Amino acid sequence: MYGPVPPPTASRGVSATYGVGRDDLVSGEAVALDLPPAGIGLRMVSGLIDLFLGYTAWWALRWLTLKVFGDTDFAMLVASLTLSLITALVIIPTTLETVTRGKTVGHWVTGIRTVRDDAGPIGFRHALTRALLGVIEIYGSGGLPALVAAVCTKKGKRFGDLLAGTYVIRDRHKLDVPEPIPMPPALAGWAQTADVAPLPVHLAIAVRQFLGRRDRLSTQARILLAQRLVHDSAPFVAPAPPTGAPDEMVLAAIMAERRRRDSERIERDQRLRQRLVR
Repeated sequence: MYGPVPPPTASRGVSATYGVGRDDLVSGEAVALDLPPAGIGLRMVSGLIDLFLGYTAWWALRWLTLKVFGDTDFAMLVASLTLSLITALVIIPTTLETVTRGKTVGHWVTGIRTVRDDAGPIGFRHALTRALLGVIEIYGSGGLPALVAAVCTKKGKRFGDLLAGTYVIRDRHKLDVPEPIPMPPALAGWAQTADVAPLPVHLAIAVRQFLGRRDRLSTQARILLAQRLVHDSAPFVAPAPPTGAPDEMVLAAIMAERRRRDSERIERDQRLRQRLVR
């Protein structure tokens, strides 16, 4: 009998799950989806577009303020000019990114989007933090601090991203998601009647990656790893698979059956929600 698969070493860029880096998002199929950060070039083009539009909005609001409040007292004029500055450089960008869940005009043109560090959509707090820091690092300093920070950080973050817990991804990047593992016909009857509990995330990812890359392994490594993964999966499956069933087929049956049951559960939940909202 083989012992449990040891957890991977917690080194830089590696998470506590098998084959998944800190930059990856794990799907329900135990597939690591890599959301690549946007390149510095795209960030610069997007920033220049937003910078131009920000200054344009500021000057337009400033001109309108002078037209409306130019004949009033000095305090009212200063307050109005200050409000126009805040509106152009903070309120408008914050509102735009909040409503579009991470898009500015520059982002839309260049095909990028701001997301949270966990790859989820940003909210008002994230957009406001980025806009406030942007006044200093972009408008107040010509974008130099933002450029230096983006070059020096792993995900190309500017200071606003570091404080908000966000980064910018290529929104039009096509994710390469592997095809689902098919059910081996010989084990379909056993899998459908067995109690197949959800595997721990790290084990599910290890099995999914093994099944997707087994053809690239040597024969000895392929047999050994399949045996170890079946051993680690055994506590989550009852009854045991038929005697003599190949280890790789057992792993494929477990993954395919879990996918089928999860899909059915999601469909039931969706139907229940639809009935409740009617």
